Amino acid sequence: MEQGYAVFLLLGVVLVLIDGQLIYRSGRAYMNRAYGDPEAARSMTALATVLFHLVVLGLLAIVSIIRVDTGDAVKDVVLKLGLMLLLLALVHAVTMMILGRIRDRQIQQQLADEMTEEHRQYEREHGVPSQSPRIEPVPPSQTTPPQIKTTR
Repeated sequence: MEQGYAVFLLLGVVLVLIDGQLIYRSGRAYMNRAYGDPEAARSMTALATVLFHLVVLGLLAIVSIIRVDTGDAVKDVVLKLGLMLLLLALVHAVTMMILGRIRDRQIQQQLADEMTEEHRQYEREHGVPSQSPRIEPVPPSQTTPPQIKTTR
């Protein structure tokens, strides 16, 4: 059974590393479109990929100690590997959802910034006064807290 354990771990680690590289490479291209800054996209994708590796390698460690006894060592490895592939697919999907949410938030922020800038430009061009709230100065007597005298 020791040989089956080693084979399972080796295959599991290889699958995790391959999937992690796929996430990193495709995620980086995906995030580049949102950030426009390749360095920011690389950093965000690297963080998501590290999280992916840590979670899946932890799951691999847990699955590796589960006892399976089908009566055949090869079937034991295949059963564990099947379970690991299902978990790998689940974590892969969650990672892609996380990258998608980050990308969507970044795009929304860029659109909001562009709309704000276009609005400001329109106001400057057409002489429209800014709609920002006006702050009235407070007389000094209202800003000073009342004096409280205490006796002991």
